[in-house]
Amino acid sequence: MEEKDHFSSLAFKIATDPFVGRVAFFRVYSGSLDSGEFVLNANTNKKERISKIMQIHANKQNPMPKIQAGDIGAAVGFKLIRTGDTLCDPKHPIVLESMVFPDPVISIAVEPRTQEDIDKLSIALHKLAEEDPTFDVRVDPETGQTVISGMGELHLDILSDRIKREFNIEISKGKPQVAYKEAISAVVEHRQIYKKQSGGRGRFADILVEVSPADKGIKGLQFINEIKGGSLPKEYISAVEKGFNSAMQNGVLLGFPMNRLKVSLLDGSYHSVDSDPLSFEVVAGLAFREVCKMAKPTLLEPIMILELLTPDEYMGNVMSDLNKRRANLIDVSSHIGNQAIKAWVPIAEMFGYITALRTITSGRATSSLEFSHYDKVQKDIEENVMYSIRGYSVKI
Repeated sequence: MEEKDHFSSLAFKIATDPFVGRVAFFRVYSGSLDSGEFVLNANTNKKERISKIMQIHANKQNPMPKIQAGDIGAAVGFKLIRTGDTLCDPKHPIVLESMVFPDPVISIAVEPRTQEDIDKLSIALHKLAEEDPTFDVRVDPETGQTVISGMGELHLDILSDRIKREFNIEISKGKPQVAYKEAISAVVEHRQIYKKQSGGRGRFADILVEVSPADKGIKGLQFINEIKGGSLPKEYISAVEKGFNSAMQNGVLLGFPMNRLKVSLLDGSYHSVDSDPLSFEVVAGLAFREVCKMAKPTLLEPIMILELLTPDEYMGNVMSDLNKRRANLIDVSSHIGNQAIKAWVPIAEMFGYITALRTITSGRATSSLEFSHYDKVQKDIEENVMYSIRGYSVKI
């Protein structure tokens, strides 16, 4: 880290201060920055003016005229900086390695207890989401409910408490729901034609696609254009990709997102009058629904790593309880009168676990949960999930 180098830093936390507004905590890796200077946000490619730099000590804020390499400071006066953004010299752009945040694993519906707090709650949730990249807020299009998602029960409990303490809003919460995802497990080739004629100009789109699980290490849509000879214009190919991207937000089993999919566009045709990009977006959505039903769709559930320390005398009861929760042991070791347990366990089985563990061990055990990965749901469990969410079992 050299002060004489060009300025570069990483914003590692966004906070909201009641007196100065949004604050970005950042660490300087090279160069220096004077208060009032402009920096480039390399992630958005937009300039930001840092009107004030402060050093934070507990609840004290000490203004700094300048910050140098190796220092940690808090920036005030910016418009749009997010956690993980690179701030650098506008004349010498650089992108530092960003932080990777896992997707939320559980969701709950929230609503204010009084009608007057509806707008206040929306503002509060927006501010909390800016601070915490693992916290997500959305409005369910079917029910109109506000749904918040996080990394576990404790995470959402803390955020709910902050809404009450910091924003003075009383809220009602629904039951926690697991943030499942969907996937396919087979390769299927399918031709989809969209044709609509209603007097005047109609709509027409025709595509042949091969759909399969995405290659290892790839998230989102892996779109491959294999059309030779220009049988489809470029704007129609882009529309097909856009259509599949949109369709992946709602899977064919229970409407959960499908976050990994490989689509190869093999062939297609269009009409010189009736075809347009929107028609190819629509046909891509129709193809997604049809082909995924044939590609052996499965449900994926979030798996957590549980680390637990319990006195020896409670080991049997703790292990028995973990077996009921579909835990998969990774390691068990002894620590002077205690047993340390490490296991993979589905988040769906961990609701209320802290209370249960406290009861089993008379409050003498400690535990921690951390997100690990997504894995296929067992077939019998999948049927139970479908029954509980839809109210009846589904066969495809």
